[in-house]
Amino acid sequence: MTLTLEYPVSVRTHTILFDLDGTLVDSTDAIVAHWTRFGHEHNIPPERILATSHGRRLIDTLLEHTPHLASDTIAYELESNLPKEFGDKCRTIQGAGELLQRLDKIFPGDRRWGIVTSGTYPLASQWLDMFGMPIPDVFITAEKVARGKPDPEGYLLGRTLLSADESVRKTIVFEDAPAGIRAGKAAGAVVIGIVSTHSKGEVLDAGADFVVTDLEDIEVVREGDSDEFVIRVLREA
Repeated sequence: MTLTLEYPVSVRTHTILFDLDGTLVDSTDAIVAHWTRFGHEHNIPPERILATSHGRRLIDTLLEHTPHLASDTIAYELESNLPKEFGDKCRTIQGAGELLQRLDKIFPGDRRWGIVTSGTYPLASQWLDMFGMPIPDVFITAEKVARGKPDPEGYLLGRTLLSADESVRKTIVFEDAPAGIRAGKAAGAVVIGIVSTHSKGEVLDAGADFVVTDLEDIEVVREGDSDEFVIRVLREA
């Protein structure tokens, strides 16, 4: 039996981890343009690359399709150039900037959120800088983990860095890609899926607990002196 939730729904958490591409910024068109050109240059149908590339580390995609090019040096070079070449195709996810500002106001000087992205630091930092978003203290990029999503390593590391106390590691993950959603669930988080790059059905099939259209469907508050956030999911996608 499928239960129908009544919105808004409130979820308490101590820490929040965001994916970046497809969650805070909509870089899909830029990434499609990048892999389309790459595929043509290497005689690989771009659709074959794009079928599995989203939400994964670039080096993992290189290992799958062009293993002879799979090095950190090449991955850094490709991702460093991506915003410069295709940045005009990127925009923010609705409500992202406002949500980050709100989070920092709730616990001033004690940032309780971080980013876990499959992008390298050169790529991820450029996206944040482009849209005036802060680089958080907990900023897990591709080169900081041995195993990329859907492995939970990045989210487990982010959770640990945000809260050293094992008893308060209640975490909410915001994700758009099935690989990232599975990583968040494997890390024991409540996952809020965003339908920016995949259908609602794909997001639910990957295991998301809630599905929203964008971050304007999210409200965050602090009740009294509680050390928790209250995340309100205002409506379902």
